[in-house]
Amino acid sequence: MESQKIIFTATPGETLKNMLENFSFDTLFILCDTHTQKFALPEISKNISTQAQYITIEAGDTYKTLQTLVHVWNELSHKGASRKSLLINLGGGMVTDLGGFAAACFKRGIRFINIPTTLLGAVDAAVGGKTGINFNGLKNEIGAFRPADTVIVSTQFFQTLPQNELLSGYAEMLKHGLIDNPATYRSLLDFDLSMPNWEKLLPLLKESIQVKERIVAEDPFEKGIRKALNLGHTIGHAFESLSHKRETPIPHGFAVAWGFICELLLSHRYLKFPSETISELAAYIYRHYRAFPITCKDYETLYELMTHDKKNEAGYINFTLLQTIGKPVIDCHVDKEEIFVAFDLYRDLFKL
Repeated sequence: MESQKIIFTATPGETLKNMLENFSFDTLFILCDTHTQKFALPEISKNISTQAQYITIEAGDTYKTLQTLVHVWNELSHKGASRKSLLINLGGGMVTDLGGFAAACFKRGIRFINIPTTLLGAVDAAVGGKTGINFNGLKNEIGAFRPADTVIVSTQFFQTLPQNELLSGYAEMLKHGLIDNPATYRSLLDFDLSMPNWEKLLPLLKESIQVKERIVAEDPFEKGIRKALNLGHTIGHAFESLSHKRETPIPHGFAVAWGFICELLLSHRYLKFPSETISELAAYIYRHYRAFPITCKDYETLYELMTHDKKNEAGYINFTLLQTIGKPVIDCHVDKEEIFVAFDLYRDLFKL
């Protein structure tokens, strides 16, 4: 898989303008959702001298569907896109995931640039080459590996985010700290999320993205160590899918935060991960994210949702667990009973 260029900048509009001068394309398309059309597109469009065609989709993960994907393809087709067209995906993870997949398939692949407008989109979805849509109520069930040609990352777009959006992205940064090293992890715990210093956040974000870059470069198609990036996601995706079944969707990063508490509890059981670290992190998570409410009646449903995880092999649910901070262990097979014990302990930690 091709590597992607990532640019960190305080002036994303000017950066894009300069970059487009070095790109060869016949038509330019900009994909955004109803939120980024209002809050982010003006900053971008005022810096573009090239005539652009605009495609707008509804905002929110519930629209990350086949129907929305078909709409984007129809728009590209009706507006004259060719194999030499360039697509700019301006938005959060939903836009970069769906837009990247649309570009990967349209005329067998057109070039695209990601400009993430959420912290979660920057640290997770826009980088690493995964694209896709939700299908049959399951997260990212259909997709392809296809990196953007360039990703432009700027904290300028994050300053108008609701606190929940900021927290959602920060959970993925915490995950990168957990799988990377204690110093990175500690610096993230010490950052003041209630009054973010955007200048200080940019280098933390850069360091976090570089953790993912190093892992993706080593294992682009998730055959080995890239599975470390799934810490918290096996159970987190189940929490997220259950929230959609309840028709009370939770932010992705919140689901991951609660998911890696459960998976660290499994790490303690199987790999002796330090219990004091779990207690400290659980207190941090509860303080910032509260808790996802589950009862023992939800266990079987959550387990069934986990059986659909794409990382599973030969009938086993595959987990990434931690031996200690910075030492992930991939392809861990966990007994169903132990998963249910982890749910019990999660409920105890969060007083559910």
